[in-house]
Amino acid sequence: MDDSDFLRYSRQLMLEEINYQGQHQLQRAHVLIVGLGGLGSPAALYLAAAGVGTLSLADDDRLDLTNLSRQILYRTADIGQSKAKRASAHLHQLNPQITIRVINNRLTEENLAKVVKDVDLVLDCSDNLPTRYHINSACISAQKTLISGSAIGFNGQLLVIEPPYRYGCYACLYPNQKIAPNNCRTAGVLGPVVGVIGTLQALEAIKILAGLPSALSGKLGLFNGKKNSWRHLQLNRSTHCAVCGVIKQPGEK
Repeated sequence: MDDSDFLRYSRQLMLEEINYQGQHQLQRAHVLIVGLGGLGSPAALYLAAAGVGTLSLADDDRLDLTNLSRQILYRTADIGQSKAKRASAHLHQLNPQITIRVINNRLTEENLAKVVKDVDLVLDCSDNLPTRYHINSACISAQKTLISGSAIGFNGQLLVIEPPYRYGCYACLYPNQKIAPNNCRTAGVLGPVVGVIGTLQALEAIKILAGLPSALSGKLGLFNGKKNSWRHLQLNRSTHCAVCGVIKQPGEK
């Protein structure tokens, strides 16, 4: 860490929970962000600013005018361009010291496994159920930590799943993969709501990467933007889960 690094990260280095060791761990870390929309925008900005060494940015979409009310990583001049490429350019302007890998194609069940195995942690900032299930399966198979966020209307959800998945996984929480789709295009969303969830995804990622425990591990956080309130539910692992049910827990025979 040189003098420039000390200045750039000085305020978080002052935190005894982070200090030099935690910052060093952040700089060595590799995080995959799937989806660079309303959730991925603030998450990517904060992870880049915090000095996470390598960010893999996955999104096959192009920026649309309707995105700008909540996807704060972009500018009007970016309309029509690749989100992943424009995100990379903006994040490099924010912190040129980090490495950014652009994944400009859709991550499928087949290619997710290859991408996930090379990272330390995954942020699911996607906006559709099939992708969420595929990300969950890939993380379980590779024994990676998953931080999943979602938002619709005035409401948001935040979920932290860590090995050995004592409290289950996304498929335990939502076993029905045929739920009718409900997304921003069909139901709308308020920008600051996705901002809250995306920012907290980054917060939990930074804590975990720096060696701190996540208070949300194995819990589902439910945010009500109208009341500005939170509820937290403890997850329970399903022994019948086809994704994580086969993983033996400590003490199990």
